[in-house]
Amino acid sequence: MKQGDMAVHANAKKLLKGASGDWEVVIGMEVHAQVTSKSKLFSGASTEFGGAPNSHVSLVDAAMPGMLPVINEECVKQAIRTGLGLQAQINLKSVFDRKNYFYPDLPQGYQISQYKQPIVGEGEVVVDLPDGESVTVGIERLHLEQDAGKSLHERHPTMSFVDLNRSGVALMEIVSKPDLRSSEEAKAFITKLRSILRYLGTCDGNMEEGSLRADVNVSVRKPGAALGTRCEIKNVNSIRFIGQAIEHEARRQIEIIEDGGSIEQETRLFDADKGETRSMRSKEEAHDYRYFPDPDLLPLEVTQTYIEDLKTHLPELPDGKKVRFVRDFALSAYDAGVLVAEREPAEYFEAVAKGRDAKLAANWVINELFGRLNKEGKDVTHSPVSAEQLGALVGLISDGTISGKIAKDLFEIVWTEGGDPRAVVEERGMKQVTDLGAIETLIDDIIAKNPDKVADAKTNPKAIGWFVGQIMKSSGGKASPQAVNDLLIKKLGL
Repeated sequence: MKQGDMAVHANAKKLLKGASGDWEVVIGMEVHAQVTSKSKLFSGASTEFGGAPNSHVSLVDAAMPGMLPVINEECVKQAIRTGLGLQAQINLKSVFDRKNYFYPDLPQGYQISQYKQPIVGEGEVVVDLPDGESVTVGIERLHLEQDAGKSLHERHPTMSFVDLNRSGVALMEIVSKPDLRSSEEAKAFITKLRSILRYLGTCDGNMEEGSLRADVNVSVRKPGAALGTRCEIKNVNSIRFIGQAIEHEARRQIEIIEDGGSIEQETRLFDADKGETRSMRSKEEAHDYRYFPDPDLLPLEVTQTYIEDLKTHLPELPDGKKVRFVRDFALSAYDAGVLVAEREPAEYFEAVAKGRDAKLAANWVINELFGRLNKEGKDVTHSPVSAEQLGALVGLISDGTISGKIAKDLFEIVWTEGGDPRAVVEERGMKQVTDLGAIETLIDDIIAKNPDKVADAKTNPKAIGWFVGQIMKSSGGKASPQAVNDLLIKKLGL
């Protein structure tokens, strides 16, 4: 198959079936990521999550008359570091604008944001998909802006309350190009973006706390046609919901068009309980917000030297780490991808693999450790088995002290009771039997008692597995499987 044909075939898998034929869904995302900073974008108030209502509010956040914003340099650094992590252009001059609209939880009557001159320009994110394919998603821009407060409607039958704790918290709005073509790609994109932000330490990515949320733009078209009219699904706060919202919205648009209707550009909300989107308001255009440069803030100017200094202190990011794991540890691209998806598991694996059999270490981290953590609803930072303990266990397998079967028993003991795996093996007599004389005695006994099985093994060499099982059973799982195999082949004349 030619390369062009392969691309067409790959895209065909993403098309949605309608009554009139195939449809292509086109997705762009506007991701709002709360900047990791102890204080807000223009005030010294705390950004800590979960405080009592209106307990983290300065006079600036409450928009008291005469209060002037003062830029928080740490937020600027975090935005630039994020831009560098997205392989993006950093703009040496950017401008803060007022975006004017009225909302009860927006005390100023405007939001300080960036419009025509953002701090970060075009970049890209490479997204690996489960089927082995990868897509490159263009980043249009990243700009800094302040968050609004929160209106609470459920606390009183006739009144709404306003909590300004979030008012003025720094957000990075990361705008993608419309390069995504399926809900799976969109979910993989937000997962990868969150991973990059967490590696950089610029956003904690906690969607359940609202520190990462996305506005999802969805449109549909016939393959090869011009872009359709898009609808924006506002403030989706989970990866699963992003996928569901896209699926529902694309189907809704296809049905309307196929019924002879047309799509109205609008802002919609996703109802997680019903799994559907619903209309919120007609979509505003930029001119509706009357953007103009904020007269209280000078243009933000940074030097190339300042940017280069931040660049030299960036951590190793997922893509670079994946390449290194494949190269230095001889891991498969899939295993390396699983290990680097989040920073903490990647660091845990490196500690386990240091100076040991890296493939064996990867196998134990991915299958045994991750499997058990998932089962118990824990993450690697709360693992009962430390990297040092698992590394010791892997070392005991590598040097032949214990077999793979004994290792599973040992893992269970360390998980539930703790302790140094080496000491546990000594104390409980769990060492693998490599004494050929002792193993030979077991083999001779089983061969003598089972002449029919011996005859069977001579005509069907695969039947040797029965003998291996019996000997492992007789030795309590401690006999070296390799020694057992070698001696059996010799004794049975295979």
